[in-house]
Amino acid sequence: MRIIALFIVLSATTFFASPSQAQDAAAGEKVFTKCKVCHVADQDQNRIGPSLNGVIGRVAGTHPGFTYSPAMIAAGKSGVKWDESTLTTYLHAPQAMVKGTKMTFPGLKDDKDIANVIAYLKQFSK
Repeated sequence: MRIIALFIVLSATTFFASPSQAQDAAAGEKVFTKCKVCHVADQDQNRIGPSLNGVIGRVAGTHPGFTYSPAMIAAGKSGVKWDESTLTTYLHAPQAMVKGTKMTFPGLKDDKDIANVIAYLKQFSK
């Protein structure tokens, strides 16, 4: 229940506090270099982290062949689905949104970078 409540609060905060960001997939590809150590987006291939190919619309903790933390599996079971809003919240502070996630990345602080990474990921989520 805490995950759901935190998710709702963070999503609402992100929605109301952030003006719409123009999205630039090419700029997002450059920002995504920080993610490439653990993730692949242009192929369905797991690494240290799960493949992000097709991530938009995916239920959290469900990519086949990847061993998720119990926290991420619980997030998915509680209804977390990766869309622009949830990804924005998660990419700001992964451990704050899903306490116990295996992802150690501290997050992206720039809203424009996050919007651009999401635009980049959208290319591989059709």
